[in-house]
Amino acid sequence: MSGLWVAVLVAAGGCYLLKLAGLSVPSHLLEQPRVERVAALLPVGLLAALVAVQVVATSDGGLALDARALGLLVAAGLLLLRAPFLVVVFGAALVAALVRLL
Repeated sequence: MSGLWVAVLVAAGGCYLLKLAGLSVPSHLLEQPRVERVAALLPVGLLAALVAVQVVATSDGGLALDARALGLLVAAGLLLLRAPFLVVVFGAALVAALVRLL
């Protein structure tokens, strides 16, 4: 078995054990107000971090502002205007594509 398959199987096992650990947490611990607040806000923070890394990070580890940053600004503006999600996604993609075209 190649090293790649070993890494895939180890990662799959780790994901399964992480899921099992989450399911085995007693419900009385999850119903505490502080835990509920953290559980509600954690996905937002993780998504924001992923978006930030994808927008400004380069493949060599540096930072760069390019068409993706302008697309993100357009998406933020459309969200402030309460545009539907698909309009936000397509608007940001369109602006980023047009900036790259130019």
